[in-house]
Amino acid sequence: MYKIDEILKKNSLVATRYEKKNNVYFVDTRDGKFVLKENYHNIDIYNYLKTRSFNYYPKILNNQNDKYLITEYIEDIDIPKEQKILDMINLVSLLHYKTTHYKEVTEDDYKQIYEDIDNNINYLYSYYIDLITLIETKVYMSPSEYLIASNISKLLASLTYAKEELDSWYDDAKEIKKQRLVVLHNNLKLEHFIENENPYLISWNKSKIGLPIFDLYKLYKKHCLDFDFSEILNRYESKYPLLPHEKKLLFILIVLPDKIELNKTEYENTLEVSKVINSLYKTEILVSPKNSKKWKE
Repeated sequence: MYKIDEILKKNSLVATRYEKKNNVYFVDTRDGKFVLKENYHNIDIYNYLKTRSFNYYPKILNNQNDKYLITEYIEDIDIPKEQKILDMINLVSLLHYKTTHYKEVTEDDYKQIYEDIDNNINYLYSYYIDLITLIETKVYMSPSEYLIASNISKLLASLTYAKEELDSWYDDAKEIKKQRLVVLHNNLKLEHFIENENPYLISWNKSKIGLPIFDLYKLYKKHCLDFDFSEILNRYESKYPLLPHEKKLLFILIVLPDKIELNKTEYENTLEVSKVINSLYKTEILVSPKNSKKWKE
């Protein structure tokens, strides 16, 4: 606590009570409640957000180059999570709108994206072929192995579908000379959004400049089984429409199944397999309801 006390003292604050959650300190002082955490934030991003009049994050009270950041504490109002996720996506669309800029690109830039995803698809396909080959040698399958065996056609079909769509995306995207970039929060999940009089995004330590779809991708991978993402995506696009090649790339990414590793307890393995399989079925409905036969062939 000595280090924390020194940091507070440097900023004319005296702690009366501490509470630590993970690597974050919540500190009561005679001047109010504050939050302290190690400074891994991209200060250039904060400065850029200021120039764009985007101030929907807790106010930083000390020098942004200090080892620890002191920010205001904002009490989160309890509202239904279904409403909260929509409020969150409203704020994300505003973030992307206010920080949109364009970068000149060449075919090589799109080729790099293509090759990275293509390599991942090929790796996952080989991985699941090897995994099902091993599982099918078993006389008695465990529950998690049986789940994989029962759904292996779905896993492989999703990868085949992603490969076909990736080829189509590259044919279109390589002709585009300007790439739309935004500030990405890059760590979106419901617990990183709080609401009081205004909405706020917190935990900006992974923020960077990139394609807008990556915030949507991260949010989907975190919460795809928790919400109706067609509604979330429609809300986002009502305020910040995705370009056709952006949306196609987003759908390619979310179609890719996670790598299942059966290296935990059987209960944990079964939960993990169930989550991956359930995500695939839900993603199929979101991405390609009219072409779902492709996933079953």
